[in-house]
Amino acid sequence: MTTPTENQSPRERTWIYVSACVILAAMVLWAILAFSAARETNRAEEKADELIVALHKAGAHTPDKDQIVRVLGDDGGATCANPNEALSRATLLSLLSNGATGPGARPGIADNRAVKGQLLIIEVYCPEELAEFKVFVDNLKTENLTGS
Repeated sequence: MTTPTENQSPRERTWIYVSACVILAAMVLWAILAFSAARETNRAEEKADELIVALHKAGAHTPDKDQIVRVLGDDGGATCANPNEALSRATLLSLLSNGATGPGARPGIADNRAVKGQLLIIEVYCPEELAEFKVFVDNLKTENLTGS
């Protein structure tokens, strides 16, 4: 057995090794990110299907699955980002007002179906927040305003 004569300088071999390691590390990083994104997409689609079933059972209009995936993702998006914080609750209460702006804005009695969608989203995407949020919603004054 013969050993070929080495023609490259140590500096050239070092560059080849370093380049190969950098390319390998980049490919590993890309594979990890691609796997993570695929897993999150599958989870978001499963949650969207679960929400669509819950909305259908509640008799509500069911939006397109892609819309739900884009808006809520796999973690519930803005709805599940601290739904029991004061700012989140204030935002919800402002949406349940009479719709006027400035000095004409007044709290009003909302329809009892107004927050059912949000309750279903929290139930599906962040059930750990549901109990506290449900206590808050139960304390809201609502009526059956639409007659349905």
